[in-house]
Amino acid sequence: MQAHRTGDGRPDTDGRPNILIFMVDQLNGTLFPDGPADWLHLPNLKRLAARSVRFANAYTASPLCAPGRASFMSGQLPSRTGVYDNAAEFASDIPTFAHHLRRAGYQTALSGKMHFVGPDQLHGFEERLTTDVYPPDFGWTPDYRKPGERIDWWYHNMGSVTGAGVAEITNQLEYDDEVAYHATRKVLDLSRGHDARPWCLTVSFTHPHDPYVARRRFWDLYEDCAQLSPRVPAFAYEDHDPHSQRIFDANDWRSYTITDKDIRRARRAYFANISYLDEKIGEILDALERTRQEAIILFVSDHGDMLGERGLWFKMSFLEGSARVPLMICAPGLAPALVAAPVSTLDVTPTLCDLAGIPLGEIAPWTDGESLVPVARGDAARAPVPMEYAAEASYAPMVALREGRWKYAACPLDPEQLFDLEADPDELANLAGDPRHAATLKRFRALAAARWDLARFDAEVRQSQARRLVVYEALRNGAHFPWDYQPLQKASERYMRNHMDLNVLEERQRFPRGE
Repeated sequence: MQAHRTGDGRPDTDGRPNILIFMVDQLNGTLFPDGPADWLHLPNLKRLAARSVRFANAYTASPLCAPGRASFMSGQLPSRTGVYDNAAEFASDIPTFAHHLRRAGYQTALSGKMHFVGPDQLHGFEERLTTDVYPPDFGWTPDYRKPGERIDWWYHNMGSVTGAGVAEITNQLEYDDEVAYHATRKVLDLSRGHDARPWCLTVSFTHPHDPYVARRRFWDLYEDCAQLSPRVPAFAYEDHDPHSQRIFDANDWRSYTITDKDIRRARRAYFANISYLDEKIGEILDALERTRQEAIILFVSDHGDMLGERGLWFKMSFLEGSARVPLMICAPGLAPALVAAPVSTLDVTPTLCDLAGIPLGEIAPWTDGESLVPVARGDAARAPVPMEYAAEASYAPMVALREGRWKYAACPLDPEQLFDLEADPDELANLAGDPRHAATLKRFRALAAARWDLARFDAEVRQSQARRLVVYEALRNGAHFPWDYQPLQKASERYMRNHMDLNVLEERQRFPRGE
């Protein structure tokens, strides 16, 4: 079906906005205080930031890939989705923004990573342009019955830091090159107007996630960078809070000697890979502009990276480097602005639906996010931002709340934490034991108790882990049928074929026409 076109050749989508989502992996939100920090070489993202609402204090729902992404797509915390860790199934009956948009008449497509676990590898996307970079099975399941167990073949280790450097091709670079290629090709194809429906294209990269290895021309951009050393140097293992100690142990820190040179090289490659992503995003935005298409543009990450601050790397923590993410929205009716109020990746689904005019009343009781449209227009901040973590390096579920200047974290195994982020942005002073802040602690303790039954949460996580460990072991015996998504290439419907009228084909596949 050919779309009706407006006077300048664009498809007519009945006034409903197209949506282009860029998700990146493990991008530290402290590097985006008001869009990208000045010293980062990110010309495309800086231009996007100038047109966008920038959320300076956006937080992941869970600081790990699969749970963070399931929450981003559904607007529900891991305790609702059951996606507790990187091997927990994302149930096919949980609506995602792709379901909501598709139900409302959108065409939906995904190019790249979303770390879906289970046999449903679409979750509302009508089309998936690539396979995933990570496995979709239960092989990475933690086991709370074995605290301290380290699964060497899939846990992070510090080899990502000691091995940092330069390469022209890696497993991850190959993947993101493919993601960008297919996304750019999709944007160009959408301009042909074969489908009159509005579209939502999600482009999800695996960088700047470790390993910290970058192409030379991006590496060279940061030769004289003043940010190659962490603000807070590493301190002794015994001086860390209990969960941070568990992260060190999960990362096998005792097997590696991390030098200042290693730290500087790892951070340099990380920054270089953000610049690599900026170029890929620029290619896609250029295709959008050249084909005269318009779209709401959203930029976000699934979680952050500690980048050596206080000696910690990667994620798995509620500390700022791990839990805070960049979030920018460029949309008609939203004037460019900086929003300081804490918000969440849980808010993305209700925000997209709000911008597309899609009501969520049928599932509202089970949604943890809120539309950011009122906040972007200057209204009062949303309710406290919740976070959960129940994956590797934890022995029991952990929860956190972020509101105003405060961050509160609790776990049945650990002392409570209370940080004043205005006075202490590096989170070095835990105020939970300070009598002067007893009233604040009491308030957050009550808010957490009203939201979470931690004993029930723990029991549900353990049950899920035990079930999955049995199923995974069983499915590895005998014939193996993988759940990996296999992209379909309809070669017989592309280019020139004898069942096609060449004259019609050439006219249909051209944009613009008659110029």
